[in-house]
Amino acid sequence: MNDRIAQALSKLFNRHRIVFWYDAKQELRDDFEVLQLPGVEKLELTNNEYGIKYKLLREQPEQKFLLYREGPQSADLDNWLLDVQLAHGEFRTDQVAIWLSELELGLEFTDVVQAHAEFFQAIKRKDAFKKLLNSDDTAGQMRLKMLAVCTGSEPRMDAVVENLLQELADGRDEKIKLIGRCNLDGFLWEQMTRCYGYKSDEPGIRDFAIELFKSCYAMGTDGQVKLTGDAMVFLKRWKDSRQFEGGFETLSGECAEVLGIEQDLAKRDFRELIELDYFRLIDQKIISDLVRAVEARTASSGDVAIWVRQRRQGHWYREYRHLYEAVDYAAQFTHALGEAKLAMDSLAEGVQRYSRFWYQLDQLYRKFTYHVRMSGQASLMGSLTDQVENIYSNNYLLKLGDRFQTFVDTASKWEAFPVRKQKEFFEHWVRPFLRKDNKVCVIISDAMRYEIGDELLSLIRQEDRYSAELEPALSMLPSYTQLGMAALLPNKALAIADNETGTVLVDGQSSQGTANRIKILGQAISQRATACKADELMAMKGDDCRALVRDHDVIYVYHNRIDATGDKRESEERVFEAVEETLQELIRLIKKLTGANANNLLVTSDHGFIYQNRAIDESDFSGVDAEGEQILFRDRRFVLGKGLAEASSLHKFTPEQLGLAGEVEVQIPKSINRLRLKGSGSRFVHGGASLQEVVIPVLKINKKRQSDVTAVEVDILRGASSVITSGQLAVTMYQAGPVTDKIQPRVLRAGIYTEAGDLITDSHDLTFDLSSDNPRERELQVRFVLTRKADEANGQEVILRLEEKHAGTSHYKEYKSLRYLMRRSFTSDFDF
Repeated sequence: MNDRIAQALSKLFNRHRIVFWYDAKQELRDDFEVLQLPGVEKLELTNNEYGIKYKLLREQPEQKFLLYREGPQSADLDNWLLDVQLAHGEFRTDQVAIWLSELELGLEFTDVVQAHAEFFQAIKRKDAFKKLLNSDDTAGQMRLKMLAVCTGSEPRMDAVVENLLQELADGRDEKIKLIGRCNLDGFLWEQMTRCYGYKSDEPGIRDFAIELFKSCYAMGTDGQVKLTGDAMVFLKRWKDSRQFEGGFETLSGECAEVLGIEQDLAKRDFRELIELDYFRLIDQKIISDLVRAVEARTASSGDVAIWVRQRRQGHWYREYRHLYEAVDYAAQFTHALGEAKLAMDSLAEGVQRYSRFWYQLDQLYRKFTYHVRMSGQASLMGSLTDQVENIYSNNYLLKLGDRFQTFVDTASKWEAFPVRKQKEFFEHWVRPFLRKDNKVCVIISDAMRYEIGDELLSLIRQEDRYSAELEPALSMLPSYTQLGMAALLPNKALAIADNETGTVLVDGQSSQGTANRIKILGQAISQRATACKADELMAMKGDDCRALVRDHDVIYVYHNRIDATGDKRESEERVFEAVEETLQELIRLIKKLTGANANNLLVTSDHGFIYQNRAIDESDFSGVDAEGEQILFRDRRFVLGKGLAEASSLHKFTPEQLGLAGEVEVQIPKSINRLRLKGSGSRFVHGGASLQEVVIPVLKINKKRQSDVTAVEVDILRGASSVITSGQLAVTMYQAGPVTDKIQPRVLRAGIYTEAGDLITDSHDLTFDLSSDNPRERELQVRFVLTRKADEANGQEVILRLEEKHAGTSHYKEYKSLRYLMRRSFTSDFDF
């Protein structure tokens, strides 16, 4: 006890020269008598106040004194030393006084500490509180800091509430009970009224959560609102908080049930909900209605794109991303097919039109199918999927296949000039690099059809310092792996082997396997050529990869994911997932090679493919089977043999027509029909002469020395007035131009701030990634809700600020700003 008294007195003497000690219970005389404080003279008050006063003030005005009285303090009128006592310090030995002393707080805070005595009983709480204290704290600020300690949060009301809501979501109540035990609950609910307008006869954190969701939903749907705009700002910050979003999602679900949100949404048009994201049910409602609208064609492709884009900013978008994307691609596909004219006057024109326009339909269908599969929502998407499958197969694939087939049937030679033939690949695309003494790397991705090459083109161009061009080439017929891979090697004569393997000979040599291909490459360019598989290259260390590029003029890299997935019956339905993986793998492969100083790359394919996600009908198979003197090799889309018999549903080619040596003939089913083959899949096929199988991409990629990527410009459009007069402000942002491969999206944070830098509205994270050429479609309206803090800026200028993150950090820099004058009248308090 003596040590504690000495410690407390020492602290008091740090602030006061004279300290009074009233031992009201007359139990601490012994402690007083043994007490030793350096530089402090001890005096006892025993009706000698006048003499002591003279000593304190006149005789020893610099000396420190401890004045002890055994018994309570005299009444003020009888206390000769009252003026001295008021000017100096008092040491009290009751528990509250000891706490005040330990916290270095004045007697004026006695009532605050007394009222919340339970709080100070725990040394841990007291120590945490002391760390938060400032010398100029008011009683209210101290109570807020006590709440912060109880909830384990920062001393801000929104942080306290976030922690209490998280506790509620976790099904626990220790923190809210502690607040009650510490007699802080009254202060808590007073602050909830002051900050958010929350009032209740029986206030509780669950009741507040329900009212919060109810009011914010009502603000967006013209319902009855009880809370203030600050409550809406709080809810937005809470749901966007990485730390507390789990709690938000739990309580959102519980409150949706209590408030009957599902029943309310059933009565509403989804268009009025586009900006709301307080409940998961809102996304479910919007998606469900969008699916029906796209299926019924009551919503335009442009509108669907805008709605989906708006939903991207929403809280639940990540969860429903695949559904939103699927609906968007379905609308785009339907629109594009409606615009497409599937006519041609020759085989060559068909190939050119496919490589300019029609390939997009295959790309949109692939994207739609991929996102439906990834969503896992087959029932919800069932009817729309059936519609898309039906029009893709019957109105596009079959129609285009039949028309193109008429020119295939009449072609004397397999060519589509000016589109280059696949077997000219080495001489036309590779040889020019070698003539200029430049190295070149060739990546061949098995079954990467033209539309996938187009997506890869866009992805590469988005990378800084990469330029890329895409050209179509016409694959060999039949469009199968062995022949396509052989045609991409340097060659004078290609021949299908006269046996049952389907192997292809290049100038009389087998082209099967990497070792044979290295030999063929080496013979063509004096040994400074090699080949390897993509996974082998990716597994190489940096130095080994650099050595590989340094020691060779030509490197062929073989990548195989699409074909490996599609060619097996048990995995063919995952082929579009394999495409997405392929695109990412190819980007990594390209970066690995350029990182090893390979600046010139070519990416191409051996053949394309047809894929229909629906089950294949009887009508999709050729009516007759291939027959002839000798059948060497059968597949779903071609037959190799000799003396093949003519048939109406099959088309026969001589090797001469196909630019092949040897005597092996080829027969393919017409249009997009399949041949029957035991044990193989029938959704993913290739080998035939459809445009999807025979138009292959050739990408020419170059790594530059200088940056060539910029971010799109964004402007704030000033409205008719630059004065803020109400509780909300709607502002239009304008994206100056469309986003392209090299002009990339810009992500900005928007908010309204005072001159001192205080945020007085909600904050918005905005992504400007619009690709429309129409300026009106590149406008984005943002609605700011003002907080109570805005009242303090009334009559002053405030700043709408767009800020951009410093790359790779959490720090922001100002991008653009616009000033407004705050002039709100008292009536603006009634906006909600």
